[in-house]
Amino acid sequence: MHPFERELSVSTDDIEFELRGVKEIGWADFLLNPRKLRGSDFLMRWSQGVWSEKRLIDAINKTDQFYAIPYGPSGTAPTDDVRAFELYFERLEAAGLGNIKRPDLLVFKIADKQFVDMFLAVIGGEEELPFITEDKLQDLISKAIIAVECENSLWVAEKMPDYRTSLKAQKRLGGKLGLSKTAVLPTVIIKEEDRIPLSKWQQENKIPIHVWHVFFERAFGLSFDEAQRLVAEGFILPTEQIFQAPGGATTKKAIYKYYYHYAYPLGIANERPLLVPAFIEDKNGHILPYVKFEGGSLEITSDALELLKLL
Repeated sequence: MHPFERELSVSTDDIEFELRGVKEIGWADFLLNPRKLRGSDFLMRWSQGVWSEKRLIDAINKTDQFYAIPYGPSGTAPTDDVRAFELYFERLEAAGLGNIKRPDLLVFKIADKQFVDMFLAVIGGEEELPFITEDKLQDLISKAIIAVECENSLWVAEKMPDYRTSLKAQKRLGGKLGLSKTAVLPTVIIKEEDRIPLSKWQQENKIPIHVWHVFFERAFGLSFDEAQRLVAEGFILPTEQIFQAPGGATTKKAIYKYYYHYAYPLGIANERPLLVPAFIEDKNGHILPYVKFEGGSLEITSDALELLKLL
């Protein structure tokens, strides 16, 4: 699958905002390639992903103790134009680097901010990171205290039905603690297809990876090592979901949903975002509306700050 389509793939369980009467819209009509965008869900996912990563970076950088930068292609790609976003992935694929998996963020101690900024200035800015092989980035990577894989969900976590429900022994888990398959609660998600490349990245670079999952009003974190342990010991089982790409192709993927009970509280919103109308317009005046996130801010919890200080 093309990296652009993989980046914007959406679980069919999450496709809720269908545009009535819109069957498909050719990207060629937007002066791009022939791939097709169906409905507004994919534009919303792009907007949501951009928003959540920016909230995490802003929250870390406001601590005055740590410094975060985007590292993976989704975080360094253009953030204000979905067409530029796709062209960025076209360039990435042309460079032969489209299928390389990297964590989304790198987090440093504030003392290393000057070094990081100078390194980025020399290479032409953070947006150039995905086009440079990692053997040439080791001076930068080695300064990081953690790498972060970002996920996000369109939920108000505290209003989910099983939020604050205690884990209980489950027969399907061999008596281990858990919740029913139908429970609706905040989870930290890792895709099966990402586990091996993330594990390889962590091992090769000797930098611990954490997964940070952003909800509407709060965020949770989970170390990749702990996530691997929970799977290996049978506390978390895979869930199979169908994902649809902008071009319409569907694929089955196994994902792991880690109960927030196993995660640490990462951030709490001190200002919620606004949902505002937006649209793209093709060369013939055809308009595709969608909703995007604007504003809002997270405050990193004391628990998360203490954890980062220990790394």
